[in-house]
Amino acid sequence: MSYQIIKRGESQSFPDAHAFIAAAAGQGDGVVLIGDGAGKAWSEGIEGAAGKAFVAIELDMECLGVHTGEDEGPANVVGFARFRLGDDAPTNLVELVKKPYTDEAAVNAARQAFESAGLKVAVCNDFPGRILNRLVRPYYNAALRRLDDGLASASDMDKTLCLGLGYPEGPISLLKRSGLHHHYRITQALYEALGQEPYAPARRAQVAWARHNKDAP
Repeated sequence: MSYQIIKRGESQSFPDAHAFIAAAAGQGDGVVLIGDGAGKAWSEGIEGAAGKAFVAIELDMECLGVHTGEDEGPANVVGFARFRLGDDAPTNLVELVKKPYTDEAAVNAARQAFESAGLKVAVCNDFPGRILNRLVRPYYNAALRRLDDGLASASDMDKTLCLGLGYPEGPISLLKRSGLHHHYRITQALYEALGQEPYAPARRAQVAWARHNKDAP
């Protein structure tokens, strides 16, 4: 499956060189819009978009419907995001987003394009934050709140979860290393979108965000 890449701004999914970027063509059966301006690029119009096997729009925390429409829209357009924790490099997981009206052929074509570069694809419906953020952010918040409660030290909480559940790294260590202020940004966006208390940023994440903005140039 050949595809063209159109970049608009900084990409969270592909901040560095990658086989998926290297394999792109000047023209192709599909179009991949990457960068924080990907949605704007779509709204400005993509030449020949209706005839493409798929058009993939890189998402942040927003829904695909923000760009394509909620109840009806182009059947060949999907959203995507490569999962990334804060300052860590993106993982090999691509979450592919579809709407109820999305053509399954477009989903399969986009999947084929990503998988051809060694990426792993999970398909989800159109919800803020998609699968992983919806599942793991309440868990991270709970760990931070138990730390505030004085349940145990950060090192003992991390050690317990690593030894008891086989995690390679505890949640407190992971969040500090990858940037606790990033956790705030994501959980705040989910909390605003969903209004559910488990997504409300924990106190330590709020402090990290305030310190990050205070020190920013």
